[in-house]
Amino acid sequence: MSNARLIARLDVKGLNLIKGIHLEGLRVIGQPNEYAKRYYEQGADELIYIDCVASLYGRNSLGDVVQSAVQDVFIPITVGGGIRSIDDATQLLRCGADKVAVNTAAVANPRLITDIARRFGSQCVVLSVEAKRTDSGHWVAFTDNGREDSGLDVVSWVKRGVALGAGEVLLTSVDQEGTRKGFDVDLLRAVTNEVAVPVIASGGMGLPEHVIDVVQRGGASAIAMADILHYGRATISDIRRTAQSAGIQVRQFGK
Repeated sequence: MSNARLIARLDVKGLNLIKGIHLEGLRVIGQPNEYAKRYYEQGADELIYIDCVASLYGRNSLGDVVQSAVQDVFIPITVGGGIRSIDDATQLLRCGADKVAVNTAAVANPRLITDIARRFGSQCVVLSVEAKRTDSGHWVAFTDNGREDSGLDVVSWVKRGVALGAGEVLLTSVDQEGTRKGFDVDLLRAVTNEVAVPVIASGGMGLPEHVIDVVQRGGASAIAMADILHYGRATISDIRRTAQSAGIQVRQFGK
């Protein structure tokens, strides 16, 4: 029987929760922590905050957001975007984050993964990968919120990142992100076949039923949801019930 964590993803630009399609055309949704509290109360297992412009400006500005969130939210929080050093990671962990996600800086300096893992443990390091499908049917990793082609094959890069110390992978399909057409299950399967650490599927969830295939066939350990929650097209409770009806084990919540 499959297990899955249900994670709310909050992409933040400045002080605003935003949402785009293919990581572009960003629309302001509202205040991130208002939504974070709502998803916590609905029974989210975890939250992921991504500062989606941090790499462009060379800094992560989510420390204050996280400090505020942890006053009302008592589930694990992952924070990513613009984390370039142990000092950056330390600051966010001191603000209340439980895990840090690295992408752009880790591609430029893979040793960053090892450095953070040695200081805080592998369970603290999430390798964030933004994947685009190529004409040959493989996937290439992008950085800078889906803007820059790293030239790295996604599966090879994930395997290397895990070997360097990443304890979890946040795998975002740029092709599917914001489309509401479902996850790239083939991408998830290609990665989960090769690594033993948990892989979070992100990008494309439009219906509660989309959780079933990506967990049962894609091998995802967790799903990250944004659009479907932000626009109120389903609640975490709806998604939990759908998962349970398909025999997927999820955390019990409420009555």
